[in-house]
Amino acid sequence: MSANGARGEVLAMLAGAERRLCLTLGALAQMETAMGCDGLVSLAERMRSLSARDLTTVLTALLRGGGEDALANGLAQAAIDPREAAEAVAKTFAAAT
Repeated sequence: MSANGARGEVLAMLAGAERRLCLTLGALAQMETAMGCDGLVSLAERMRSLSARDLTTVLTALLRGGGEDALANGLAQAAIDPREAAEAVAKTFAAAT
């Protein structure tokens, strides 16, 4: 598997497999809606202290942005280590800057 760095894609190990994540406009919109945020400023504030539910929401959106719909759809059942999830989210946001 490879990632398109120009698009901001990253690869991360999740649930024992390499997965592609990407911060897209659609992913941001999904996060805003799911977390009840009114715009990017509100979302940025919320991202400073994520709950486990928020982390799952963000990870799901980033996986979908990377084309990993199968894992995103079954994320609640996947055995993903919370540290792996947090690292994958941080890595994806860093790649988008």
